[in-house]
Amino acid sequence: MQVYKKDFPIFSQTIHGKPLVYLDSSSTSQKPSCVIEAIAHYYQHNYANVHRGVYELSERSTHLYEKTRKKVQWFINAAHTHEILFTRGTTESINLVAQSYGRTHFKAEDEIILSEMEHHSNIVPWCMLQEQLGIKLKIIPVLETGELDLLAYEKLFSSRTKMVAISHASNVLGTINPLKKIIAIAHAAKVPVLVDGAQAFPHMPVDMQLLDCDFYTFSAHKAYGPTGIGILYGKTALLEKMVPYQGGGSMIEKVSFKKITYGQLPYKFEAGTPNMAGVVGFYAALDYLEKMGMKAIVQHEQELLAYATSKLKAIPGVRLLGTAPDKVGVLSFVLNDIHPHDIGTILDHEGIAIRAGHHCAMPLMEKYQIPACVRLSFGLYNSREDVDAFVAGMQKVHEVFN
Repeated sequence: MQVYKKDFPIFSQTIHGKPLVYLDSSSTSQKPSCVIEAIAHYYQHNYANVHRGVYELSERSTHLYEKTRKKVQWFINAAHTHEILFTRGTTESINLVAQSYGRTHFKAEDEIILSEMEHHSNIVPWCMLQEQLGIKLKIIPVLETGELDLLAYEKLFSSRTKMVAISHASNVLGTINPLKKIIAIAHAAKVPVLVDGAQAFPHMPVDMQLLDCDFYTFSAHKAYGPTGIGILYGKTALLEKMVPYQGGGSMIEKVSFKKITYGQLPYKFEAGTPNMAGVVGFYAALDYLEKMGMKAIVQHEQELLAYATSKLKAIPGVRLLGTAPDKVGVLSFVLNDIHPHDIGTILDHEGIAIRAGHHCAMPLMEKYQIPACVRLSFGLYNSREDVDAFVAGMQKVHEVFN
């Protein structure tokens, strides 16, 4: 696959006099020109509130908004467009399920299964529900390789298990979890499964019919789209049983001071004026991904991952975190006693952007008995030259500390 750096305006600049090498796509991806232009064009020509006006601009805006919903449905092979909910991001999507589904269906002593590798976005909402309702959290251990202990997972189920909430891919380890097996085990116990797909959706094809999960979430900004837009997919039968946790305009059929009648799916979960421009920008991002081809993106990023892994292993003192055979383009490591923030600062002066810290995964840091680590993560715009620049930057780190 050709590296389309020219499609991304941000790479035309230098950082500290060096060409920008961006290796933090797991945090957020850079934006191609087509996305930036689509947002600008929308504001210049089609901007108006959706679902509210009978005038031309509003009808145009509504068409573009719903066109994106259909695009998402096609992209993830959902059964219906009304199963696609717009949110502000993966975090809000998980909170929506925790509050709208959890507060209705869970009670004290009920159990939710999570894993040690979850992002805080898939931990904190359930901890909040634990405080509100008195539910219990049961945790799937992570093996030294960075894979889930599936034998331990099967033993966590009981008659009180009400939900499994699991990441499709780890933002720290890169591990791609065996979702079909995880979901099948849960469904055999008649337990629904929520999947945090934030780290998977931009890097591989996802198919709701094949996975058969009950909820799936992801964010536009990690998939070359704008910030402030997320997707919650949910099966119709579950969404219909859920009560909205936010109220306001556009999500109702009738309002009086005595009774509220909620709107139909998906609108009952989309209170208030939405991020219309963000939705339009996300359509452009999905178009871009379709043009690049998800299979080509997977192949490119896997080749880059293999190349970077071999280079990183050759650096003296490096301890890799997560060596699962099935990974997305994420590499995390620690280097002797050098603090990750020091490594990040030195690399920044070489024009290289990496992530250093706990990566919103404190329980996983505790598992590996480290306070933080360094992470590099790839997007479709990265190349072997970027990896080589990173390796040269690591030589600078060794020079400073040795």
